[in-house]
Amino acid sequence: MALLMKPEPFARDIDRVFDAFFGQTDQSRRWVPPVDLVEAEDHFVLKADLPGLTEDDVHIELQDGTLTLSGERKAEHEEREKGWYRIERSFGSFSRSLSLPDGVDPDRIQASFSHGVLEVRIPKPEERKPRRIAISASGNGSSKPAAVEGSATEA
Repeated sequence: MALLMKPEPFARDIDRVFDAFFGQTDQSRRWVPPVDLVEAEDHFVLKADLPGLTEDDVHIELQDGTLTLSGERKAEHEEREKGWYRIERSFGSFSRSLSLPDGVDPDRIQASFSHGVLEVRIPKPEERKPRRIAISASGNGSSKPAAVEGSATEA
């Protein structure tokens, strides 16, 4: 016999009821805000949806080439003895990390926060070019280069 409806919508409601009776609450679930990372010609743009937060609620840290966004969204509901409440919005602490390419200048990273969206602009590292290093004459007083002694053999 085929099912007429998918069980998923009912399964979520049943799970929520069991969680309420057996102690697991939405507080124990982890909030993971969505993040987009887009590459432009000379920089990367990281955007994170953080509704209900302010710039004071969010922390950005760069350590050992890893950029970490972290913060916490507080629960806004009250627990009452009578009545049922449906809580679907996630809350709690979060932390998202991103490994940056070698050579990113941390002083040039910029962040802005507007209407619940954090935007972090990360400049791409400058292209590494070989650099020629000049060799100066030794201080022996003559304009001739100093002699280097040694031997060489062909393998």
